[in-house]
Amino acid sequence: MSAAPRPGILLYDWDNTLVDGWAGITAALNATFTAFGHPLWTVEDTRNRVRVSLRESFPVMFGDRWEHARDIFYDTLTRQHLDHVAPMPGVPDVLSAGTPWPQGVVSNKAGAFLRREVAHLGWSGFFGPVVGAGDATADKPDPAPLLMALDRLGRAPGRDTWYIGDTALDMQAARSAGVTAVLIGDAAHDGGVERAAPDIHFADAVSLASRLRDLA
Repeated sequence: MSAAPRPGILLYDWDNTLVDGWAGITAALNATFTAFGHPLWTVEDTRNRVRVSLRESFPVMFGDRWEHARDIFYDTLTRQHLDHVAPMPGVPDVLSAGTPWPQGVVSNKAGAFLRREVAHLGWSGFFGPVVGAGDATADKPDPAPLLMALDRLGRAPGRDTWYIGDTALDMQAARSAGVTAVLIGDAAHDGGVERAAPDIHFADAVSLASRLRDLA
């Protein structure tokens, strides 16, 4: 783990960082693919392929009918996503260990769904800002959503903000925003740790929670 400033703010990615919501996303994608006659994805396909937000990926995947595809996806997700969302192992301990600092979420999941999932898990009390896709002027890897979260906390970007995520895109967003890029997990689904090039790396949530307790 490389040297980095003591955190002053903790911001987190959502899917595959704090929660495992891939089954719900896969179900919604497959409903959309079925309507368009596309091959279906497994949950593993979704983990490996989903990076950018829907408003960036769907025009590429569905062309000028992408808005119809979007409507099918969100209709399915609205009906099913809370049935699938569950904490990643060790994450409740991370959020408890992080309570000495302001905490927030910045995700490429649509903001309305993201906030619904936070509330469903009973985690609203842990977080100040909860920023999702469509809330800022652009989505990750653009720095706009991270800067929005910091603005809502009344803070300027700096190395004492840790942005914790599981992909190279998350690390890119952190660097673009001028904050510390913190990787959790091995990023095997995204080219590995070397490709992600984090400022700090934790093997799992258990080691992150332990480090936060030490720092507190």
